[in-house]
Amino acid sequence: MILYGTNPIAWANDDDQTIGAHIPTRQILHEAGRLIGFDGIENGHRWPQDPQALRQLLGEYGLRFISGWYSTALLTRTVEAEIDAVQPHLARLKANDCTVCITCECSNTVHGDPNVAVNDRPVLTPAGMTAFGAKIEAFAAYLATQGMRLAYHHHMGTVVESPQDIDALMAATGPHTHLLFDAGHCAFGGGDPQAVLRRHAGRVAHFHAKNIRRPVTDRVRTQRLSFLHGVLAGAFTVPGDPEGEIDFVPLLRILAEAGYDGWLVIEAEQDPRRHAPLTYQSMGLSALKAAARDAGLDRG
Repeated sequence: MILYGTNPIAWANDDDQTIGAHIPTRQILHEAGRLIGFDGIENGHRWPQDPQALRQLLGEYGLRFISGWYSTALLTRTVEAEIDAVQPHLARLKANDCTVCITCECSNTVHGDPNVAVNDRPVLTPAGMTAFGAKIEAFAAYLATQGMRLAYHHHMGTVVESPQDIDALMAATGPHTHLLFDAGHCAFGGGDPQAVLRRHAGRVAHFHAKNIRRPVTDRVRTQRLSFLHGVLAGAFTVPGDPEGEIDFVPLLRILAEAGYDGWLVIEAEQDPRRHAPLTYQSMGLSALKAAARDAGLDRG
């Protein structure tokens, strides 16, 4: 069953919490659930930490808790230490009937630092990627015993950013490690989203329908801007935006051919003062549903 979700970073950013700080929490939920009509929403820094309080709050607006970003630090700590660290997050996922744990290695990421160019992100050697992949797979195997699939989020500013990084991580991991495919991060990271998704569609456990404005992402690269400066400049947008580059129908057709069954999430952070979340998320959901129907992914 295909379900449609969003992420609160369209309203209130997690990496720079001053972005969208003026928008009340209940306005986010009202717009996402009642006005736009999403089925669910991912994690954000505004949500309650208590699992039952979280379930109750989102339920008031007809929203499910989809999953949420979990930052691993497996380059600097053991798998056993990571298992201990994930327990509070895991409890929230279980209590809210989530099936995936969105994971990204953040021990040395630069995407949250406005003073570091995204071009200067960390890069692993082939041997380093092999060792990292073994730890991710061991962590994913533990999550599988808890009824959770690890969905690794390739992301700008991290050790898994480029299409080569994605390929290397998938090669370095086993059957317990799945992929969160993010169309926008793939394109921004130098990849052809269709080609990369086609290679790994069978391992995709979660999908972020993020679009990019190519003139902005190119400027981020050439002017050596930080990831956060790129966000504020408008690097990302939603499906259906005429300024966006990505055609989602071919991507969703690849997912349909692979038998994908799960969430399609519009995770597209923008400056809400420049790009009104209600307007853009409404546009995005309408376009994403139409693309899913055209692709044969959503036959409902």
